[in-house]
Amino acid sequence: MATSNRLARIRRAWERIRTEPGLGRNLITITVAVILGLAVGSYILNSQNFHWPWQSEFTLAAEFTAAPAVSPGNGQEVRIAGVPVGDIREAEVTHDGTARITMAIEPGHTIYDNAALRLRPKSPLNEMYVEIDPGGPPGHPISEGAVLPRTQTQHPIQPDEVLQHLDSRSRAALGDLLAQSDAALTRAPERLPGGLRATERALVDLKPVVERLETRRAKIAELMTALARISSATGKDDQRLARLAAATEKTLAAVAARDDEIATTLRRLPGMTATLRRAMASTQDLTGELDPTLDGLHAASKKLPPALSRLRGTVEQLDRTVTTARPVVAKARPVVADLRPLIGDVGASLEDIRPVSRRLDSVTAAALPYLTDLQAFVYNTNSVFSLQDANGGIFRALSKIGPTTLPIRDENAAPKKREGTP
Repeated sequence: MATSNRLARIRRAWERIRTEPGLGRNLITITVAVILGLAVGSYILNSQNFHWPWQSEFTLAAEFTAAPAVSPGNGQEVRIAGVPVGDIREAEVTHDGTARITMAIEPGHTIYDNAALRLRPKSPLNEMYVEIDPGGPPGHPISEGAVLPRTQTQHPIQPDEVLQHLDSRSRAALGDLLAQSDAALTRAPERLPGGLRATERALVDLKPVVERLETRRAKIAELMTALARISSATGKDDQRLARLAAATEKTLAAVAARDDEIATTLRRLPGMTATLRRAMASTQDLTGELDPTLDGLHAASKKLPPALSRLRGTVEQLDRTVTTARPVVAKARPVVADLRPLIGDVGASLEDIRPVSRRLDSVTAAALPYLTDLQAFVYNTNSVFSLQDANGGIFRALSKIGPTTLPIRDENAAPKKREGTP
């Protein structure tokens, strides 16, 4: 009965929508506006990292010594192996003065009790995220809501943590140092590499001096500690105090003598600095001389591939020549084998001729200046007795042919009869 009443009301409402002018259009407009509003609102909430009540998550917490630039609820990521798997939900201060960060990650990622968490900046704007190393066996998986101790977490060191231990003069000096470094590093690409190498050598040379200074500082600290203990032990004993004062005077005199040696060492440092500067200038000149050489090598490297290509053609031609000459070599091999005894006899004959050939050097040296005259004599003599010149043999006749020497034939004249013909 109730179902039929409900269907009847729906039917009457539908009939009203159809019959009343403009009501259906208004309802469709309102429905479309509501659907668009829900879609846009869902998109905005997803972009703002809104967490739906039905969303499945795994929650854990960790204690950090400090949590700088952590802003819960603003989508700061939690990553495993560099992949975002969750975000930071809460941050609070514990009773021990540490920071406890609560995180929510996607289900399916097993976190062990030997996991390591690091708070790191995402960008130079100090936007933080938590990097989780989930750990593994022999550790045990943690349950939801577990808190990892401070010994398994790390946080980035902030600049103010370093500067807060400096006094005002040191901070001002550091600011001047950074400003001067900015001006000095204007031409860093050209000059900085050589300067850094020279600075490294200078620091290596200064290492013994620094070690001596550190040893001296440690000895002075031990001395002052011993003096404090001795003063406390002696109390009001004047004689012991007098001996203590005398020993202290001797000790300070020895320290003063060492101060002179240290001062001498420090006075020698400017000379070493000048030597380092000259070495850096020489290195810069050498770099300038190496540039043309490298340019020449670059140009040669461009010409080398065409030369190798041409050489390849020569090698191919040589390969064909060797292939063609292979039958000739095969046929010449028996002939060469037959000539081997003759070559042995010729070698023995050359040994006999060697004493005679040694004496021909002086004869050749004496005849060498007359070879030009002898050549001219032979050439001229040959020209005198030769029966030829540049045009051939010297006995020749001249035959002249022209219009007057050619016979003219008369076509009207009767042909001459040969003797013996009718």
